[in-house]
Amino acid sequence: MKQQGTHTGGSAGAVTVRGLVKHYGETKALAGVDLDVREGTVMGVLGPNGAGKTTLVRILSTLLAPTAGQATVAGYDVVRQPRQLRRVIGLTGQYASVDEKLPGWENLYLIGRLLDLSRKEARARADELLERFSLTDAARRPAGTYSGGMRRRLDLAASMIGRPAVLFLDEPTTGLDPRTRNEVWDEVKRLVGEGVTVLLTTQYMEEAEQLASELTVMDRGKVIARGGIEELKARVGGRTLRIRPADPLRLRPLAAALDELGITGLAPVTVDAERAALLVPVLSDEQLTAVVGAVTAQDVTLASISTELPSLDEVFLSLTGHRAGEPLDTEPAGSAEHREEVAA
Repeated sequence: MKQQGTHTGGSAGAVTVRGLVKHYGETKALAGVDLDVREGTVMGVLGPNGAGKTTLVRILSTLLAPTAGQATVAGYDVVRQPRQLRRVIGLTGQYASVDEKLPGWENLYLIGRLLDLSRKEARARADELLERFSLTDAARRPAGTYSGGMRRRLDLAASMIGRPAVLFLDEPTTGLDPRTRNEVWDEVKRLVGEGVTVLLTTQYMEEAEQLASELTVMDRGKVIARGGIEELKARVGGRTLRIRPADPLRLRPLAAALDELGITGLAPVTVDAERAALLVPVLSDEQLTAVVGAVTAQDVTLASISTELPSLDEVFLSLTGHRAGEPLDTEPAGSAEHREEVAA
């Protein structure tokens, strides 16, 4: 049997994309995307519905042919070597893709046989993954009787049958309750710890912060930003200085004094009464120094002072002009995409 997940093809990264374009008539779902994913890391791809995230994943997993550009995954070209590539990747889409009429065990066994595992190997792999994803008790029940969280775990287990080197997760926790979402996150972290490379598309900022080591932000078919989470936060340019006076009664007089001096940026000073703190927006190191000097001049004893970068949600809003959950009318429905599948 051919070993899976071992080919590197001399590629510097697990996923390399250059100038990737996908058109649907006049609609440009992808408009020249470049992307690099390092081996053994999680690349988070953020963007609203219609940004091109799912189109990108379907091209990289050989379900769609690009209009132009090049892409390799685990060293294989997505257009010229689709058969070889499919043996070293796994894919979990937004919706469970298992056969709901078949029991969970049979779903996994069937996929193992389709991947050329022997009967013995397919049985062992199905048993192993059902235990790993806490589905052993439901192994003989039809998948259609599973809860949403159980079906999502079964779908993730199915994507792992072939021990993929690269795993594509397209909004894998959409619609899941917080507990099940955390279970999926834990499993993804474990897979990465075993050396699997993950490309994760998501609209959940918390999910990106939990899992991704690097981020790519897409909007209207283009990459508009990339980098580490803290790097992207720093690029927005705004920081918040959190000041806690030892005497909470000094909060409002201190806020008024800072506003009167006019040395802060972005927004007025705000009072966080619940935490007995002032939130002071600053745009530069010079402003930060000026604010600290002004506080010192007020002869206020401080309990603490700290700086905070913007939240990832604020970064996304700043970069795109809209929030991640807001849809765009740029990415066609899945049915149109599936009609253009790459020939096997």
